[in-house]
Amino acid sequence: MKIARIDTFLVPPRWLFCRIETDDGVVGWGEPVVEGRAEVVRSAVDVLSEYLIGQDPLRIQDHWQVLTKGGFYRGGPILSSAVAGIDQALWDIAGKTLGVPVHQLLGGPVRDRVRVYAWVGGDEPAELREQVEAQVEAGFTAVKMNGAGRTAPITTPAQTTAVVDRVAAVREVLGPHRDVAIDFHGRFSAANARRVLHELVPLHPLFVEEPVLPEQSHLLADLVNATPVPLATGERLYSRTDFLPALTAGIAVAQPDLSHAGGISEVTRIASLAETFGAHLAPHCPLGPIALAASLQVAFSTPNFLIQEQSRGIHYNKDADLLSYLVDAEPFRFTDGHAHRTSLPGLGITVDEQAVRAADRSAHVWRNPVWRHADGSFAEW
Repeated sequence: MKIARIDTFLVPPRWLFCRIETDDGVVGWGEPVVEGRAEVVRSAVDVLSEYLIGQDPLRIQDHWQVLTKGGFYRGGPILSSAVAGIDQALWDIAGKTLGVPVHQLLGGPVRDRVRVYAWVGGDEPAELREQVEAQVEAGFTAVKMNGAGRTAPITTPAQTTAVVDRVAAVREVLGPHRDVAIDFHGRFSAANARRVLHELVPLHPLFVEEPVLPEQSHLLADLVNATPVPLATGERLYSRTDFLPALTAGIAVAQPDLSHAGGISEVTRIASLAETFGAHLAPHCPLGPIALAASLQVAFSTPNFLIQEQSRGIHYNKDADLLSYLVDAEPFRFTDGHAHRTSLPGLGITVDEQAVRAADRSAHVWRNPVWRHADGSFAEW
């Protein structure tokens, strides 16, 4: 069996899909993308395809080594995301060829269902209450929210109070038996994060995500020591070596993205590394169905897994949603806030290829916003 063809598809709202076909007709799907730079990742996949055509698709680990290390210049989100999508597709082919789900190839399941959370948004507490009530009614036991929008380096008392009030409104709806995670999105300075984290302690967040920018991992240890709130990071870390300083600093939750951090192969290794530090895995995934399917396969086979992000109804999704490119939505039918394990082969989903090809004919050009502070200077988005 040889790799015969590799194609990519730009599909709304902001995703890139990769299709790998073998010479005997087995098809695997992956999701290689950097949101806002999808066309660049597409070009990277094209370059990497030069090596892969004619190769045995089942030599996944060897291909991963060559694709990530075969060039003198290594690393970075573009390369690691291109490799991630290819890696997902190769695992999909392996599972389909052997007639088993990918989690079986990763050592077998350690759980029967995976807890997932839903996103909620809104600038005012009343808006948040309404959204949280809808997610609770849908059966979710955990939600995630942004801590704040555009944020000053040091917030005023009113701005700090606004953050706390919004989280308090969510906690009031959730009660003591459900969870809220809060995403600081790297918008907070270390000093500001320390101040706001102190105010959030009574509201008992599941975790606070990206309390500082990913390039400031050297500041995480001080924040970990300053608060009992579990800290999480990792959506903008792309390898085990990227995660090591954050884990050494004492983060509680590692959040690699299956479409950014080298795919299934590398994320399983990141999970094992995190386990040695007593940290848990909560894969980042505000993306499409292939990325989520890959994330769930890892979750089913990872002992130190905590919770899974998913994008149904997320604010980024315009013109298409999580289920738009699937033949059957059953694998993503969440009950009681959980995704349930199936025995479907490969990644466990069937991509609607006709819908994907049609969407690619009017390919998206999604870019993230550029924010500025009131004085006109650049602000973190």
